[in-house]
Amino acid sequence: MRERLPLWLQDRCEVRPRAVAALGVVLLAAVGFAGQQYWSARPRAVTVPAVVAPGAVPAAATAPAGAPVAGVVAGGVGGAARIVVDVGGKVRDPGVRRLPAGSRVEDALAAAGGVRPGTDTTGLNRARVLVDGEQVVVGAPAQPPPPAAGTGGGAGSGPGAGLGPGPLSLGSATVAQLDGLPGVGPVLAQHIVDFRTARGGFRSVEELRQVDGIGERRFADLRTLVRP
Repeated sequence: MRERLPLWLQDRCEVRPRAVAALGVVLLAAVGFAGQQYWSARPRAVTVPAVVAPGAVPAAATAPAGAPVAGVVAGGVGGAARIVVDVGGKVRDPGVRRLPAGSRVEDALAAAGGVRPGTDTTGLNRARVLVDGEQVVVGAPAQPPPPAAGTGGGAGSGPGAGLGPGPLSLGSATVAQLDGLPGVGPVLAQHIVDFRTARGGFRSVEELRQVDGIGERRFADLRTLVRP
């Protein structure tokens, strides 16, 4: 059958060794490439990273530099230092209060039941840090600084005479100074001055009860703010 075919077709159908070798190389390359693709696409085990709970991070690692560690305070380790302050004036429950160290005036007012309605707290710095043993008086007028030595007049003269850091002197205060006290208007201030003139001064703060217009409640507000 092959002999009957034309010569050109016989030449085409003849298998030569060189062609067989080339075909073998191509087949080997195809098998190698297929094996490499299969190996690369095989399933692989994935290791899941451990989950760190928020509470597992040490506090010392997250706290900023210089910040105190929880449980350690300025007063010692494991115990909170406390201060004692006296809260008076126009608060609901005046008296001595024990507060944690570092408390502010606002904390002292809250411990005393808060400020009474209508009280002017313009001159009160609520953000100031308290110190042990101090007194916080709500509603007290700002006391003028004592006069400088060697300036203006002798003893008993000038608008600041008889005044210093502390309660207002009933024996030397003017009507304007008395008018600055909480709950004391110009009329009541004049009554206090008239009473002082008629009696020759105040021998005690208790005598303030006898002034016309001063009841028990108003006296309770004034007793810590004035002196004889």
